[in-house]
Amino acid sequence: MRLPPAISAGVKAYVAVLRSLAGLSMAIIVVVMIAQVWARYVMGGSLIWAEELCRYLLLWQTFLVLGLAYSRGEFVSLDFLPAALSERGRWVLKAVCAVPIVAFLAVVTYYGADYASRFSSQTIPALDFIWGSLTGHSLGISIKYVYYSVAVGSALMILHVIADVVSGYGDISAVAKQDGLDDNKEVSSTGGRQG
Repeated sequence: MRLPPAISAGVKAYVAVLRSLAGLSMAIIVVVMIAQVWARYVMGGSLIWAEELCRYLLLWQTFLVLGLAYSRGEFVSLDFLPAALSERGRWVLKAVCAVPIVAFLAVVTYYGADYASRFSSQTIPALDFIWGSLTGHSLGISIKYVYYSVAVGSALMILHVIADVVSGYGDISAVAKQDGLDDNKEVSSTGGRQG
């Protein structure tokens, strides 16, 4: 299904931002863990904030890229039933399965946000320690921002599931299929099955 240019540009920007955030967070995790190993085994000390910071970054990274992994088909799946169905049947199965998935993710989004909002007064100890070491006073960033990763990731996942169903419907309703076969189901000049 072809998207209008404005929506297509928005989707590309969204994917680029998420991929950049995932790469940046992974780079920070690697640098902090290398510094932790260096401090522990070479300097004889330990960075007490390193594990906590990396854990929080990994949580956000995981929940931000869940939707991208879903959209790319990178989740484990059993495909013997969809493989036995027609294209329309696969879409119907996908749409039916999307209903409980979206419902579950909506519940997780709601309760995840509710849970995170209960921790407004608790701060992130690792950031307080780092900032306190540098400036002499705590930073005071609430730990609720770490817990909101669950709600944000689940909400983004809802969008990915809905987009997958909608785009799948667009694919089956299209007049021309891009599967590399001509009208006689023979391999076309494009060089074989493309879809």
